[in-house]
Amino acid sequence: MTPQTVFLQPPSFDGFDGGAGARYQARRAVRSFCFPTWLAQPAALVPESVLIDAPAAGLDTAQVLERMRGSELAILHTSSPSFAGDARFAAELKAREPKIRIGMVGARVAVDPEGALEGAPAVDFVCREEFDFTCLEVARGLPLEKIAGLSLRGPRGTIVHTPARPILEDLDSLPWVAPVYRRHLRIEDYRIGYLHHPYVSLFTGRGCKSRCTFCLWPQTVGGRRYRVRSVANVLGEVAWIRDHMPEVKEIFFDDDTFTDLPGRAEEIARGLGRMGVTWSCNAKANVSFETLRVMRDNGLRLLLVGYETGSDRILRNIRKGMRTDFARAFTKHCRDLGITIHGCFVLGLPGETRETIEQTIRFAREINPHTIQVSLAAPYPGTELHRDALAYGWLAAAGPAGFVDREGTQRNVLSYPHLPAEEIFDALDHFYRRFYFRPGKILELVAEMATSRELARRRLREGAEFLRFLHRRGATPSAPLAAR
Repeated sequence: MTPQTVFLQPPSFDGFDGGAGARYQARRAVRSFCFPTWLAQPAALVPESVLIDAPAAGLDTAQVLERMRGSELAILHTSSPSFAGDARFAAELKAREPKIRIGMVGARVAVDPEGALEGAPAVDFVCREEFDFTCLEVARGLPLEKIAGLSLRGPRGTIVHTPARPILEDLDSLPWVAPVYRRHLRIEDYRIGYLHHPYVSLFTGRGCKSRCTFCLWPQTVGGRRYRVRSVANVLGEVAWIRDHMPEVKEIFFDDDTFTDLPGRAEEIARGLGRMGVTWSCNAKANVSFETLRVMRDNGLRLLLVGYETGSDRILRNIRKGMRTDFARAFTKHCRDLGITIHGCFVLGLPGETRETIEQTIRFAREINPHTIQVSLAAPYPGTELHRDALAYGWLAAAGPAGFVDREGTQRNVLSYPHLPAEEIFDALDHFYRRFYFRPGKILELVAEMATSRELARRRLREGAEFLRFLHRRGATPSAPLAAR
């Protein structure tokens, strides 16, 4: 049966992770796919709709067009790096299905709806703000001009903006996304190196009260205030996953701010412990030992921690609300409790110098998270970092299309008078090599592989992908860094 409404992650770069809440809109060093949760949420609201995640499913344009034959409405998720390709796909879809109505969602169109409509002539409307109920009203056939939170094409080519949609307060009013995953996605297609496979990711809330200048969704769609689902609602969805998706080995809570409400985090943890569920979550490096202990005792396995940098000055520049001494103490607590850490670092943030890059590499080696991800600072439109980059002339590439290369690998677009873009780009490889190519770290990973044949095969595959990633970048560390 032809689906009337299709929610679509369009075909893109092989391994492109543009649908992961837009935290990392590029191919990763190790092939990874995150669940398209923001797109699955409105799909859960619209009866008989279909969710297609083309990159994760390995679908090309021809295959997706065939699956969408005869559909009446398409909602495409887009991002800054993928927008040009998504606009081309929309044009092909409109040529194939002239009567179809096409909309776009995502931070890229939320911050610049007029530019998005001008850059994608085949798109009929874009959604601003939180778009769940906006999509539902479009799918129900309400006149577009009467739906809050839309920008659309008006008479004689004008662009019309309807009133803003109020922020969603009652998150329990949203249906669970896990049943949508089960109906429309192959769970096995989604893998992340630091999580057990297969896994499922969920949001237990939206928004983030932190003020980080580079983080995209709190500044564009989610907002600065953390709004949460009830504990019972969260535990109900996890119980549904346990009962209906027995192949899932780990639940990942993708909230930026999950540990900012320690009492709630502990209450959810105790409920998960009663169910015997293994789980992980994002965390700031300031969670108390007692809260960490409660979470560990109730199934917590891993924390994804945004350390960002080893420089306190840069932490102040980006308004992280964190200090390196807090991070050191937190990491020691996690190690004492046996909690695994995947650490995230960013190179090229405001205030970066050759000295702070070296400081961050040494900091990462000192605290020694189990695994790491190193990204290049990306000034996405809509963020304070982007506004500062424009104001101070830091942009080394023209427009968001320059954020990734032709293969979807992240490029560096920030350049400073004292630290050129090429040197920051080269430093990323140098960081990875100095962290991972240490005898102690190699022995640690080999010992982990010895615990499971399946894990050994997985780590060997990921290691090969990682080495290919470094080879593909083809960068040689700059002299000042290589000499250290």
